[in-house]
Amino acid sequence: MNPDILNERKKATFDIEKLTNILNGGPEKTKRRREIESMVLNDPDFKEQDPNFLSRSERYDQAVRKSAQMILKLREYGIADPEEIYCYKSCVHPGRPEPLDLHLGMFLPTLLNQATPEQMDRFFMPAWNLEIIGTYAQTEMGHGTHLRGLETTAKYDPTSEEFVLNSPTVSSIKWWPGGLGKTSNHAIVLAQLYTQGSCRGLHAFIVPIRDMNTHVPLPGIVVGDIGPKFGFSEVDNGFLKLDHVRIPRENMLMKYAKVDPDGTYFKPPSDKLTYGTMVFIRSMIVGESARALAKSSTIAIRYSVVRHQSEIRPGEPEPQILDYQTQQYKLFPVLAMAYAFTFVGHYMNQTYHRITGDIHQGDFSELPELHALSAGLKAFTTWAANSAIEVCRMSCGGHGYSRSSALPDIYVDFTPTCTYEGENTVMMLQTARYLMKSYRQARAGQQLHGIVSYLNEAEHQRIQPQLIAAKSTVIDFNDLSTLVELYKLRAAILVELAAKSIQKELQRKKRQEDAWNNSAIDLVRASDAHCHYVVVKLFADKLGEIDAAPIHSVLLTLARLYALHGVSNNSGDFLQAGLLEGSQLIEVTSHIKELLSELRPNAVVLVDAFDFHDRMLNSILGRYDGNVYENMFEWARRSPLNSTEVHESYHKYLKPLRSKL
Repeated sequence: MNPDILNERKKATFDIEKLTNILNGGPEKTKRRREIESMVLNDPDFKEQDPNFLSRSERYDQAVRKSAQMILKLREYGIADPEEIYCYKSCVHPGRPEPLDLHLGMFLPTLLNQATPEQMDRFFMPAWNLEIIGTYAQTEMGHGTHLRGLETTAKYDPTSEEFVLNSPTVSSIKWWPGGLGKTSNHAIVLAQLYTQGSCRGLHAFIVPIRDMNTHVPLPGIVVGDIGPKFGFSEVDNGFLKLDHVRIPRENMLMKYAKVDPDGTYFKPPSDKLTYGTMVFIRSMIVGESARALAKSSTIAIRYSVVRHQSEIRPGEPEPQILDYQTQQYKLFPVLAMAYAFTFVGHYMNQTYHRITGDIHQGDFSELPELHALSAGLKAFTTWAANSAIEVCRMSCGGHGYSRSSALPDIYVDFTPTCTYEGENTVMMLQTARYLMKSYRQARAGQQLHGIVSYLNEAEHQRIQPQLIAAKSTVIDFNDLSTLVELYKLRAAILVELAAKSIQKELQRKKRQEDAWNNSAIDLVRASDAHCHYVVVKLFADKLGEIDAAPIHSVLLTLARLYALHGVSNNSGDFLQAGLLEGSQLIEVTSHIKELLSELRPNAVVLVDAFDFHDRMLNSILGRYDGNVYENMFEWARRSPLNSTEVHESYHKYLKPLRSKL
């Protein structure tokens, strides 16, 4: 064990195991996660070559082999709980996407949520047993987040009781779905339904795309891989062109919307039910943001205590770089954000399952709020995490650029979340649409419930007196409830400003659509403020559940740092809203510096509490034992370029060059 990292662990002021249990959702979940990790890590069938030294085709091949083994092991061990399957998969492919991601994460959940009992009998068990390997084909070359603009058509033919699916234009070719290129033999295709001469909007259809025995594409199907990307080297993101492909009427997912044999159409109780799988994935992405931050901050903070550099005091030994206030200012807010997003991820998971249960009972009342919240938090957390991962990489200096650090791979595999399952700006505008509707309802005297209740008229009337009080009194920045209130007021004011911007545009005789577009910057700011308030509030709410004083104390420090760092970064909003003055922002900076000092002794043990096994972290810089340099040297020597002392290119190109000069 590196002595520097050993000394850091001796400074812990709390029980690390208890904090790990809180992060995992309880001691039983911690125990079960470790059992599953042990099952995978001790299984020789999952040994792999370092993917950093493989070609893309080799990486895909290795990932498919491990995924196939994974399915066999899940059956062997009888693991059927979705959370345990996800945990097992995360251990088999630590931190990396894999070819069956959409089969497990979208194809099966869509069947569960949108298939009739008869369709479940036909499709689910074959899909569970991997006879059917599916993907979710929504995005097209010309349309992504704007779902209403998707061009793929599904026209119902009552004479044969079939749907005819077609890609009418080049831009309508399905593009990007993971597992589509080479892995899947079925796809859930999102297409515009036409029946009895009318377009009924977007619906989901189960489309066979490859022969179940030969895996050769079926007639009318043009399918393949879209080529190399920024990351995701293990995944065959694909294209799909449909040329008047016929499928039985029973292949339309009909749990909610229905088409009778004669073509009569029955609409679903809520148009948002079609997007249920996306809401599920967006909720999952919030948790993925937390995990990416947890890994990145673990790597950067551990490395920062074993790396010594420069001098603080002339003539003295080089200090640990984590002793520099600037390094703490880079990394500790990321650590605080990782904890904040972890608790938000727990909330989103619980809320999704609760509301899904209500939907199964026929109660759709909370679906609009879930749709808006999942869209906004997906955007908010991925934007923040994407920037923070890069902060962690740069804080590791030159070594952070090496793939041995794992930080480049974390970044390239995480950054697509900012655009998939909804481009983030569009997601924020979807949340804004819900906020504007809620604002209008509150102004009309309707009582709001849930996370937007701060927009109620009675609540709204409190804002002005509080603004005056904020300017005339000393704000206690140590009090987390005061910070929650500041974020609530900021959100309420920015929502109102966005609503007034639209109203102003309408008064100028602008059309509703133009008024919306001309107010889009204000709308995104309002959504961002709303989401930021939700995160700060949920962090504070979580603290109310924690009894252990030492853990409560250190989490309170993290929560205050997260909130105050957000105030500092968004100071313009708080100034414009009249919530703070310039002198108070100076005070905020002073408090942040104090919080950095408070967190410094516990920095390493706070990342230890995430409990990443070294093989799950897969980072030389983030090793638990801190022995970075000797392992980095050994890693470099394994590079294929070092397999021979003299590379063949020398004899082919460089040596002959000498005789020609």
